Amino acid sequence: LFHFVTKNGGGKSVPNAWQSLVELIYDFVPNLVNEQIAGNVKQKFFPCILVTFTFSLFCNPQGMIPYSFTVTSHFLITLGLSFSIFIGITIVGFQRNGLHFLSFSLPAGVPLPLAPFLVLLELIPHCFRALSSGIRLFANMMAGHSSVKILSGSAWTMLCMNDLFFFIGDLGP
Repeated sequence: LFHFVTKNGGGKSVPNAWQSLVELIYDFVPNLVNEQIAGNVKQKFFPCILVTFTFSLFCNPQGMIPYSFTVTSHFLITLGLSFSIFIGITIVGFQRNGLHFLSFSLPAGVPLPLAPFLVLLELIPHCFRALSSGIRLFANMMAGHSSVKILSGSAWTMLCMNDLFFFIGDLGP
């Protein structure tokens, strides 16, 4: 969808507002990926990163609409997002590296009889990484939007208490 809206994919040569926004996102995400990932594999992961970025970009401000909630402040959404990315990374890691993918958890110079235990020991925290990133995103979004709603509610209360402050000021000499 992004490709067809941008100028490279057949969009208008003089872009409208929607096409300008899409091209801005389409140019921003590869620059962000280039800064973080080395090598030539970044083009393979670009669609996944772009979809995740736009999902977060458009779902997070939704909580600022009155009487609505942020989708990413729902625990199952963040957990599903983190587990799907974790499973995708694990599948791609096994496809590209085979069982050698598990060597990320094996420090250099470990004796061979100790290696299976260390791999198992390091694999457990690796699996909990998906759970922890889902919980972190949920907690950050919930805390951020809760604090904004608390502050906006107290600001509204202060505006409504205007008459009370005038009354207290009249009690003085």
